[in-house]
Amino acid sequence: MVSRRKGRPLRIILGVSGSIAAYKSCTIVRGLVSAGAQVRCVLTKNAEKFVSSLTLGVLSRNKTCVDLFDPAEWDMAHLCAASWADRILIAPATADLMARLASGRSAGALEATVLSATCPVFVAPAMDTEMWEHKATQANVKTLKSFGYEILGPVRGELASGRNGVGRLMEPEALVRAVLK
Repeated sequence: MVSRRKGRPLRIILGVSGSIAAYKSCTIVRGLVSAGAQVRCVLTKNAEKFVSSLTLGVLSRNKTCVDLFDPAEWDMAHLCAASWADRILIAPATADLMARLASGRSAGALEATVLSATCPVFVAPAMDTEMWEHKATQANVKTLKSFGYEILGPVRGELASGRNGVGRLMEPEALVRAVLK
């Protein structure tokens, strides 16, 4: 069971970026909800190419946010979400999203939410080994750590490319445990 804050369940935003590993976000949401957390999902536009906002909305029992400028959601959604959250988990986090976060860009709803947040932020990278090992990605990881973000993974395993190496998203159960502790 999830620890409670101020007599209420833990509130977690799950950020999902456009990676083939986005399908694992469904299992992450299920794990967090099963543990008693309240979950809201914020997707990048590219994430929707891999997993639907409808699916994550049904699993989380909350609306999902994709578009920073959706008139139906315009109550400064990123600010409301950021102040609502006790923790933010971004899984999967692509090299591109990590670069945007490291440079402080708020190009979309997820980046704007993270930039507005004062709660702990967990980043779970997923990408091919060469991208993970690239000096630019490693510099971005170092910058994100300097912001106080916790980097969860990646781990060694089979990658979408069919190769084996470091870059695989941590298993959903491990991510759920890391965010809940």
